Order: sequence, then C-alpha cells, then structure tokens
Amino acid sequence: MLPREIIRQIRRLQLQARRAVEDILGGEYHSIFKGTGIAFEEVREYQPGDDIRAIDWNVTARMGHPFIKRFIEERELTVVLLVDCSGSNQFGTQLQQKREVAAELAAVIAFSAISNNDKVGLVQFTDRVERFVPPRKGTRHVLRIIRDVLFYQPRHRGTSLKEGLDYLNRVLHRRAIVFVLSDFLDTGFERSFKRTGRRHDLIAVRITDPREEQLPAVGLLELEDAETGQRLVVDTGSRAVRETFERNAQKRRESMRQLTRSAGVDLVEVSTDGGHLDALVRFFKVRQRRLRRT
Repeated sequence: MLPREIIRQIRRLQLQARRAVEDILGGEYHSIFKGTGIAFEEVREYQPGDDIRAIDWNVTARMGHPFIKRFIEERELTVVLLVDCSGSNQFGTQLQQKREVAAELAAVIAFSAISNNDKVGLVQFTDRVERFVPPRKGTRHVLRIIRDVLFYQPRHRGTSLKEGLDYLNRVLHRRAIVFVLSDFLDTGFERSFKRTGRRHDLIAVRITDPREEQLPAVGLLELEDAETGQRLVVDTGSRAVRETFERNAQKRRESMRQLTRSAGVDLVEVSTDGGHLDALVRFFKVRQRRLRRT
C-alpha cells in the first residue's frame, strides 16, 4: 500500500493533468500526432465527387455499378516517456524540483495519449536504464507511470542519455512518439539522439533551473555536483566568475538548440520557476500551425 500522502500527490497531479488536457489542449494532441498508416474500412457505392482512384473494380464488375473502397487512419499510437532520473534532476531552487516538473509534464502527455486511446510507456534512466514500463492503455496504467516518475528512487546518480536512447531503440520495434524529459547535462549522446530522431517522432523537453543559468552575487559559495558529489567553492562576488558561468550556460543552451535543429527534432524548453504547462501547450499549438502549412 502506498502512503496516504503519496496517494494525495498522485491524485492532485491527476486532476491537474486532466484539467490541462480538457480545458487547454483540446484537440491539439489528436491533430499534431498522426497515425501510423491507413486501414481498409468498407466498400460503398460510388457517389458524385468521390475520387475515381478509389473505385474497387472487382466489386464494381460484380455488382454492375461503381463501388469505392474507404480507408481510415490507423489512429492508435505509442507514446513513450524517456525520463532522466539522475541526481541533477532532483535539483530545484524555485517552485519545484526538476523531477516534479517532469512528473507534471509526463502526466499531461500521458493523459492526452490515453484520452485518444493511445498506449503510453516509460523508460527511466540514470547512467544506465533503471526501469522500463511497457506501453499500455488505461488510467490505472498512467497513474502507475506518474507514481514512478515522482517517487522512484534510482540506484545510481550519473547521467547517460546515450544509454537511455539506445535502449529505447532496441525495445521499440515500431515508430513511436518519444518525449525525452531531461536537463540534458551530458555529452556523447548526439549520434544516438539523431538516430532516435530518424526512427521515431522525437520531442526533447529540456528542464532547467534559474540557478543553473545565473549565479547570485552572495560572496563565497560552495557548489556540489549532484551526480558526482564533487564540491567547489566559487566567489560569486566576482563579476568575472558570474559572467563566465552565464556564458557557459548560454553555450549549453545554444548547443542543444543546434543539435535539435540539425536532427529535425522539436525542442520544448521549460524551467522550475513555473509556466512549464503553458510551454507544453505553446509547443502543441505551434506544431499544429506548422502541420497546417505543410
């Protein structure tokens, strides 16, 4: 049995996600993620204006007047959440930790998927894959995923996006929609990232905290690496130190943007200071407009 407080948090997240799906996202999810193909539905009599290329000549010859084949989109999709649960994602100096932001976004995405009768799966990784929940349907399944993203205690603290992406490509044999929720504080994953982008509909959700972008001027400050435990004392009173810190953060941000552009992958940037659900909604709307133009 789960502790009562954990159940309350999961239920609160469930209500919040459902409200976002129903009141904010509306039909955007269905319109921006297409099915995997088309399937035959029926044969019916030809009507003026129908495409003559759809005529079923065998049935037409047998019945003595024209009939056409009707097809429908194979709507069922598979959505997989690839969630970084390394030490750095338990960091947060604002309203929430990064893992809490990831859980809220995962909840909205998952409930959007099951409301459209799609399957949802989960891969949680650190410097190795720690947990895999195969894609399934249903509210109980989604609640399990939310619980895992919020409360799973990883055995390791490092990060290897390459391990997570490569594992995903091994276990997913059909094209899927893949949301990667991570701070992307890692290197050496670029080839795996591009490979995943070619095989699947990949969306990168980069979660950051303002203190990773800018240091306050508070004098000597001891910083600890959340993944290695290494500590470093920096003089935040030094303008040069603060500017170097900001330049490095800007380089990381631009590097990620360049990677997603070159890979043809969508990028959603969110922060622990709030507004992450709004950012997800904006992504849905921008993608919908982009698809309408194509």
